[in-house]
Amino acid sequence: MPVQSEQSEIEREQAYLAMLHSQVDIHREKLARELAEVLREPAETAQAQAERGAAVGRLNRRLAAFDAAEHGLCFGRLDSVDGGRRYLGRIGVRGAEEDEEPLLIDWRAPAARAFYTATAAAPQGVRLRRHLHTRERRVVRVDDELLDGTAPAPADMELCGEAALLAALRAERTGRMRDVVATLQTEQDRIIRSPHAGVMVVQGGPGTGKTVVALHRAAYLLYSHPRLDERGVLVVGPNPVFLSYISQVLPGLGETSVLLSTVGELFPGVTALEREDAAVAEVKGRLVMAEVLAAAVRARQAEVGGPVEVIVEGEPLSLEPELLIDAAERARADGLPHNLARPVFCRIVIEELARRMAGVVAGMEEQIEADLAGRIDSAALEQAVAKDLAGLFGQDAPPVDRHEREHAEFEEAERAWLKALPYDPQVRALLEWLWPALTPQRLLEELFADPRGLAEAAPQLTPAERELLLREPGGGWTPADVPLLDEAAELLGEDRRAERARQARERARQIEYAQGVLDIARGSRSGEDENDDEAELLSAADLLDAELFAGRHEGQDLRTVAERAAADRTWAFGHVIVDEAQEVPPMAWRLLVRRCPTRSFTVVGDMAQSGQTAGARSWTQALEPFFGTRWRLERLTVNYRTSAEVMSASDRVLTAIHPDLEPARAVRAGGVRPWRARAEAADLPARLAGLAAREAAGTGSVAVITPREDLARLAEAVRAAVPDASWGREPDLERRVVVLTARQSKGLEFDSVVLADPQAVLDGSSHGLNDLYVALTRATERLAVLHPGPVPPVLEHLEEREP
Repeated sequence: MPVQSEQSEIEREQAYLAMLHSQVDIHREKLARELAEVLREPAETAQAQAERGAAVGRLNRRLAAFDAAEHGLCFGRLDSVDGGRRYLGRIGVRGAEEDEEPLLIDWRAPAARAFYTATAAAPQGVRLRRHLHTRERRVVRVDDELLDGTAPAPADMELCGEAALLAALRAERTGRMRDVVATLQTEQDRIIRSPHAGVMVVQGGPGTGKTVVALHRAAYLLYSHPRLDERGVLVVGPNPVFLSYISQVLPGLGETSVLLSTVGELFPGVTALEREDAAVAEVKGRLVMAEVLAAAVRARQAEVGGPVEVIVEGEPLSLEPELLIDAAERARADGLPHNLARPVFCRIVIEELARRMAGVVAGMEEQIEADLAGRIDSAALEQAVAKDLAGLFGQDAPPVDRHEREHAEFEEAERAWLKALPYDPQVRALLEWLWPALTPQRLLEELFADPRGLAEAAPQLTPAERELLLREPGGGWTPADVPLLDEAAELLGEDRRAERARQARERARQIEYAQGVLDIARGSRSGEDENDDEAELLSAADLLDAELFAGRHEGQDLRTVAERAAADRTWAFGHVIVDEAQEVPPMAWRLLVRRCPTRSFTVVGDMAQSGQTAGARSWTQALEPFFGTRWRLERLTVNYRTSAEVMSASDRVLTAIHPDLEPARAVRAGGVRPWRARAEAADLPARLAGLAAREAAGTGSVAVITPREDLARLAEAVRAAVPDASWGREPDLERRVVVLTARQSKGLEFDSVVLADPQAVLDGSSHGLNDLYVALTRATERLAVLHPGPVPPVLEHLEEREP
């Protein structure tokens, strides 16, 4: 496009963009007024409160979408062959009138799809596709593609908006993932818009955009299935560093009904920050642990080897094992979890103890009567009693049967004991021992601290594997513990009777207080002159009863769907997206399936990057235990991110891992060949630091990837040369230089990567090749490898040079 013509087009588009922003400002102000009005409205019933909460959530989400679209509001234009024109953006913008054509089409709308799928070979009625590059509210450049047959089709692949795509790919990394609504490619768009029912697996190598596809799919599903807003979407990532990296994408698309979380963060109230050996995590992740926990729970349910004695009021009572076994079976008969079945068991035992105590009392009374029999004329005593009763009830009063009287006395004594025994300290201690009220935390801590109990619960594990699980209580929780805690919570259940009783008492207190306020209001008017006109005015006391008045002052839950879901372990999401899914162990899959009973999943990952705790070598092996054959596989085949030179450096590693996996096709060449250099072990820290400093002096972001066991030493060496470098549990990804392990780098991307000691990465775990593959493929432009010993055979093909 000639310079003069381009400038005039920029000015034309600038005028349209300014009009769009003015309309967005109008809509934003209108929404803010509506929100203020809704918050002022009284909500006097539970239904009204729920409706107001829903309205507040809906308005807040729309406001968030408008705020998020402030930057990059409009990014594209489609001109059709019939003369029509459509502008595309992050959100849809209506005109002033309801029947007007949209001023801006949401990128997720069906009418926008041609922007991502039209090609010169299949233009879909599109004559011209224009990419608008904006900065804040200003158009800075436009790129046009003619799709009416005048432009040649690419030889082997179709790229949507090649100039815009390559410009985005060549931009420096900032430490945060950006959305790609302006540059989505055809195969990515197809997966994003795929129907959300069932389980879809997306397999893609490094640079194919798996993560960005997953996040944009979340935004698309929330747009196209509005009811998902009520339940939300869960996006699961492999570690906190990864979540920090992707954290700005969905807010930038205006979505607040999405919870981003690791598996280790999905048990409210537990902070799982402790580290443990990969071997321990691998055992905890096995599916057999569900059986181990079930056995551990059952072992806490009246498992006794002989009679059990309890002393009540000084009287020893013995409960036979058969009686306790029968009580336990009756308690479990309805399939209730442990804590909800406990009241049933306790009631049965208390009833038996009450009968026995009533029998003890009856026996004592019989003994007393027997002792008195030789001293008192029983017949005369009974005649005297009968005479007294006749005087009370008349001559026709029926005679009292002795057996009936004894039976009634027994039942009365039994009822008295039924009321008293639940508060007896000895009985309470007995019931807590036979069938304790357990929390998931207590169950796991006591199980892992008890070698004998663990051996009985886990005969499927070897002694060495059980030894790995043993630990002292109170040591904190690891991410691998969280699926076990969740499994335990399902087995135990939560007896909420005490909490409901507390809430009922609090509600009654509030109503009582409200009644007092209304009584005061009525009393303050009792002395007014009956002829006073003001006395005819209605007050709150005339319009409300105490219950409604109390309800008006109850606090409203204005949290977002994501915030409420994060605090509720039993929350059922409408859809779950699992990124880096090849890392998810079986016990974690059980947890995730519970979070989405409809089994609506998008599973994203790369089997070539499986870590040391995953175990599965194929999607079938990973998913079949939970979804059977009810899942479908999609593949991302084009590498948009990583240069061809960097990808070629990792080809031999990929072949060693999975000979049948073909690397994705790279769309661009970077012009910089990856290289390697030998650095003796003693010199490695200094050589690494010097190389990191030189890379930091250039352009773009730099990642220094080290073996896990050498992270601290090498990171401190790098920081000595680059004081601003970041490392640790949650490093700052927006620093120019970041020092990471291979596992921390999973899912991230950097302009430059320096890999230290690849042999140590290989030797660091049974999945060392996978870790090495991850490390090599984090670079988009430049890759350097320093090796203190001989280079691993899979990297021998790299050019050798002096660092």
